[in-house]
Amino acid sequence: MLINCVAYENGARLTELAVEEIGDYLERPGCFVWVALRDATHEELEKLKSEFDLHELAVEDAHHGHQRPKLEEYGESIFIVMHLLEYRDGEMNLGEIHIFAGPNYILSVRNQSRQHFHGVRERCEREPHLLQQGPGFVLYALMDAVVDRYFPTIDLLESELEEIEEQIFTREAGLSNIERLYALKRKITILKHVVAPLMEVAGKLSSNRGPVLCANIRDYFRNVHDHLIRINASIDTIRDTISTAIQVNLSIGAIESNEVSKRLAAWAGIFAAATALAGIWGMNFKHMPELQWEFGYPLALLTIFLACLFLYIRFKRIGWL
Repeated sequence: MLINCVAYENGARLTELAVEEIGDYLERPGCFVWVALRDATHEELEKLKSEFDLHELAVEDAHHGHQRPKLEEYGESIFIVMHLLEYRDGEMNLGEIHIFAGPNYILSVRNQSRQHFHGVRERCEREPHLLQQGPGFVLYALMDAVVDRYFPTIDLLESELEEIEEQIFTREAGLSNIERLYALKRKITILKHVVAPLMEVAGKLSSNRGPVLCANIRDYFRNVHDHLIRINASIDTIRDTISTAIQVNLSIGAIESNEVSKRLAAWAGIFAAATALAGIWGMNFKHMPELQWEFGYPLALLTIFLACLFLYIRFKRIGWL
């Protein structure tokens, strides 16, 4: 679906175009065309492939999707893939944006995402002195918008982790905590797979060996690269904290199991003493004087009680009960 198709000249908005008119503006000096698509069909991509002379492999990647973040160069043109994160109701959904950029055009194709980039176009049009740099600046603005939207996701994941940490020392919450921590770790892994390859892309765009298209705005891409470094550091910190929390939770579970085992062992010892004494007087041998003694039965009960009381006090004192 075509969102918009606009021609710019010397940093100023010139006019909106139909796709069939794109060729008339590509030859004009100081002019470039910015096209935005959402969930593009094969026919739309083929039409724009013909207008912009896009590389066949790049168009195929944009059509099929499910690509990892990457940068590919085809002569003076480049093809970039980035992932769009949407964190809703505790679930993380991934979309993609594919960007084709050349000396006189930039084409963005957004797939499987409800996010839009109207604000990016408005920002670029408010800065005509930068928009004069052409498609390179638009590419930076799009990448900067995508990366900036990762920060709220990081904040939500950190808040979720803090909530779980508050429950770690709650009794009988061990299994629930482990399940939530592993679910959070899966989300962090997804975010890591989104950010880490994009760091390489931003690093290449900001380097002196980057594409000629971005030569005049490498400092801006360096800023994006710095943001990605910060996000990546936050991801590593959250991953380490999750691992520590899992270990603490497992240790607490082991301690609780050990406490239960000690209580069971203590009560077993108490009943074992009572059983042993009762078993001795229950053997019914003929020559057992206490069996014929008038106070034998009360004394046996008192002995059993005192033995159990002594063991109970002893286990209580050492913390087993």
